[in-house]
Amino acid sequence: MPSSRRRSPRYTGRAGGNYGAPKVFAELKRAGDRTSRKRVARLMRDNGMVGTTRGRARRPKGGAKQAAPQANAAPDLVKRGFSADGPNRAWFAGIAYARTHRGWPCLAVAMDIWSRMIAGWSMSPHMTAELADDALKMAIARRRPKRGCVHHGDHGPQYVSLLLGETMREAGIGPSMGSVSPPWDNAAMESLMGLIKSERVHARTFETRGRAALEIFEYIGCSCNRVRIHSALGHLSPEEFEARHMEGAAKTAA
Repeated sequence: MPSSRRRSPRYTGRAGGNYGAPKVFAELKRAGDRTSRKRVARLMRDNGMVGTTRGRARRPKGGAKQAAPQANAAPDLVKRGFSADGPNRAWFAGIAYARTHRGWPCLAVAMDIWSRMIAGWSMSPHMTAELADDALKMAIARRRPKRGCVHHGDHGPQYVSLLLGETMREAGIGPSMGSVSPPWDNAAMESLMGLIKSERVHARTFETRGRAALEIFEYIGCSCNRVRIHSALGHLSPEEFEARHMEGAAKTAA
C-alpha cells in the first residue's frame, strides 16, 4: 500500500534535486537567468520545493567510535588550513558507512582540498586498512602527485596502519592527522561526508552491496566531481574549476 506521507518537490537541476535556494540561484545565474536570491527562495517556498537536508548520521550497532591516540600517529601538518594554492598539495581522507539489506559496507574517499575533487574512493564490507589504502592508491593513480603532497586523516586504525604508511612513503606523501577529540581538524572531510551521506548514502537502503557501490561510485564520479557546485570555488564544480585553472596556466605559458 503506498505511503500517504507527501514529500516536498525539489528543484530538479543538474544536481538532481539536492540544491537549496542559494545554489539554485547560483545555477540560474550561471545559465544567464536574471533573478535574485530572495525571489528564488520565495518561489521555492511558495511551491514547497526543498533541497536535501542533512539528517542525523546512522551507523551499525557497535560501529566505529572516536579512536584513541596511537604510538605511530602523525603530526597535524594542516592546522585547519582547508585550502591550497595548487593541485595535489593536500588530500583529506575519511570513511563512512552505507546501509544495505545485507550489511553495512564502508566507503573511503580521498579529496584534493584545492578543487574539492574526490580523487580516490573505495568500498569494502569491512572497515580495514585495505579500504583506506585502495582509496589512496586510486587517488595516486589518477592524480600522480609530486613528492610533498600531504594526506590528512583521523586517528582511526586504517590511517595509522603500516600498509597505508608504506603506500605514502613510496609516493612521497606526508601523513597528517588532527587531534583526537575535536572534529574540526578534519572539517572539510566531515562536510564532504555529510553531503555524501545526506544525498546518497543515507538517502535510501540499498538492496545489495554491489548496488550500493554502483550508485555511490556513480554519484561521486559524476555528481560530486563534475556537476555539484561549491561556493568556495566561485560556484563551479571541481571539474570546471580545474579546467579553468589549466586554461589559465596554458595562456600564461603561451
